[in-house]
Amino acid sequence: MRKLSLGQVGVYVVLGVAAIPVLFPVYYGFVGAVMGPGDLATYPPALVPTELHWQNVTDVFRSVPLGRFYLNSAVQAGVITLAQVVTSIVAAYAFAFLRLPARAATFGLFLATLMVPWESIIIPNYLTVSGWGLARGSLTYLGLVLPFLASAFGTFLLRQAFLQFPAELRDAAVIDGCGHWRLLWRVLVPLSKPSIAAVGVYVFLSAWNQYFWPLILIRDTEFQTLQIGISQLNDAEAAQPGLVLAGVALSLLPTLAVVILGQRYIVRGLTAGALR
Repeated sequence: MRKLSLGQVGVYVVLGVAAIPVLFPVYYGFVGAVMGPGDLATYPPALVPTELHWQNVTDVFRSVPLGRFYLNSAVQAGVITLAQVVTSIVAAYAFAFLRLPARAATFGLFLATLMVPWESIIIPNYLTVSGWGLARGSLTYLGLVLPFLASAFGTFLLRQAFLQFPAELRDAAVIDGCGHWRLLWRVLVPLSKPSIAAVGVYVFLSAWNQYFWPLILIRDTEFQTLQIGISQLNDAEAAQPGLVLAGVALSLLPTLAVVILGQRYIVRGLTAGALR
């Protein structure tokens, strides 16, 4: 067993203390979901349930159409993730290898969009999407995803990853008859899986947790996403905090699964372009 130095122990202690305020809300969300009214009403709040109250979880599905909300969020997050990954791959290849007029200036302008707050353009986006009739009926799905089909962040990250590949590897592929599309999809993409996975995880988490855009766009209850749907529990069942916490816990499950399964890809992908 490897012995830890005093400095390493200190680092772990500091990291452990710093993790408490981050992990505690998640812990209490899941624990509170199975607490009874008595535990939730105590002061100071109980941190461990005296008995498991699983009825909170089943009552959520009876209070709101949670299954439909899950489906809507899955469609929204899935389409946005797939679209951003594909557009980021193609755009990153173009900015990395194609000889485009004013490529550096165009890429700088492209990155400048990261500095524009989303809130500052949400009204023009809403007027555009609503004017096209994408805020009602089944077209609501298209309205939810349309402003998020491309990402400057994903393009930047994958461009940095593509620039890591040796020029000799690209030259050998070209000599073997690879065109741009074949070089991209048969060589670069398979070798850039960590970076692509990192972009996918980041985009999925952002899309799944969207609140403001679905809130102002969706007019039909049938197309409400999960984050909007569980907020109804706080309005309709304010006297039942266990029900609200159960809804929050259920909404957290997909994001926790994605983070746990994709954390190594996130680290590898974000550090892939750190050095050249």
